[in-house]
Amino acid sequence: MSRIVSVEAIPVRIKRDVAYLGALPQGAGDRQYFVRPPYRALYSAYFETVFVKIVTDDGAVGWGEALAPVAPEVVQTIVMQLLTPVLVGRSPLDGGVLWNVMYDLMRERGYYGGFMLDAISACDIALWDARGKLLDQPVYQLLGGAYRETIPCYVSGLPKPTDPERVALALDWTTKGFRAFKLAAGFGVKEDTASIAALRNALGPDSPLLLDAHWVYSLDESVRLGRNLEALDAAVLEAPINPEDIDAHVELARAVAIPVAIGETERTRYQFQPWLTRRGADLLQPDVGRVGLSELIKIAQMAEAFNIPVAPHLSVGLGACISASIHAAAAIPNLYMLEYQPPVFELANALLKTPLICERGRYRLPEGAGLGIEIDEARLRQLQA
Repeated sequence: MSRIVSVEAIPVRIKRDVAYLGALPQGAGDRQYFVRPPYRALYSAYFETVFVKIVTDDGAVGWGEALAPVAPEVVQTIVMQLLTPVLVGRSPLDGGVLWNVMYDLMRERGYYGGFMLDAISACDIALWDARGKLLDQPVYQLLGGAYRETIPCYVSGLPKPTDPERVALALDWTTKGFRAFKLAAGFGVKEDTASIAALRNALGPDSPLLLDAHWVYSLDESVRLGRNLEALDAAVLEAPINPEDIDAHVELARAVAIPVAIGETERTRYQFQPWLTRRGADLLQPDVGRVGLSELIKIAQMAEAFNIPVAPHLSVGLGACISASIHAAAAIPNLYMLEYQPPVFELANALLKTPLICERGRYRLPEGAGLGIEIDEARLRQLQA
C-alpha cells in the first residue's frame, strides 16, 4: 500500500503591478499589508498563497493550496509542525480518516477555524490530487462523477474606480462571451444601488448581477439595499452584514426576495449548519482553499438537503485552488456558478505547465489524473517567500 513519505509547505509571495481589487488605496505607500476602506480586513500588496506538496513512496506527487492572502508563513508553520507528523507514514487513500485526524489535533483547543483549517484544506487538496494520480482518475470522478462538462462562471470584481469604467470593463467582457458579473461594493446603499443600476442599464435584462458588500452594512441598511437590488433584478447580495450575526441574516433573508449569500468566512460543515437550519442564507459560498475538497463536498450535500445552491468562492487562490474548485463544481448537483478572477487566473496559469482554460463564461474541466494540473515547480520556488 502506498505511504506518504514527505509533506512540504511552500509559501509564495508575488509582486503585482495592480493589487487585488485594483490600485492601492491612498496612503498605502510601500507597506506590505494595508486596510482598504470601507473594508476592515487586511489586504496585501502582493499575491500571497501556500502550496503543499505531498509525495508517496511510489513516486506519486499531490499538490494542494490554501487560501492564504496574508501571512502565508503561518499556514506553512502549521503544516510543517502540526500536520506533517500525523500524515507521514499514512496511506493517501485514507482521505476521510486523515481529515478527521488533522481536525482533531487542535479541536479541543478552539482552533476549528482560521489558519488551522486553511492548512488542513491545503493538505486535503494535495491528498485528493495524490489519490487521483495513484488511481489514474480525475478528482471529479473520485468525487462521484461530473454533472457537467464545463462550469458556468461570473466575472468577479470589475476593479475600476468609477461606474463608467466598470461598465466599460463589463461590456468588454461581454464581447468575449461572459455575461454574469459580481461587483465588489459596500460603498453606501445609494452608491451601490447606482453602480448596479449602471451595469443593468448597459448590459440589459439578461445579465446576472451579483453584489459583494464585504460585511459593511447594518440590518436596516441591508434591507434597503436588498429591496433596491430587487427592483434592478439583481441576482445575489453577498456578505451584507458581519458574519458573526446569524440573527440579522435570518431577518434579512425573510425581508427581501434577492438571494442572500454567505460562506467565505466559514470553514466546516459545523459552521455552515446553523445557516441552513435557521434559513439565514439562500446561497452558500465555501472556498476550497479554506474548507478543502472533502468539506466542500459535504457542505454542498448538506445544502442540497435544504434546496440551497452552492457557488464556490474563489478569489486569490492560484492553480491548485482553481483546479480543485473546478473539479468540485463539476461534481455537485446544486451548483449555481463558480467565481472567475481574471488577473488571478492569468497569474495562476503562469505557474502551470499546461494552462487552465476559461472561455465564453465557462471553465473547462482539466484533463488528466488527479487535479489535472502540472505545477511548474522551478518557477514556484523562485517565488517562495
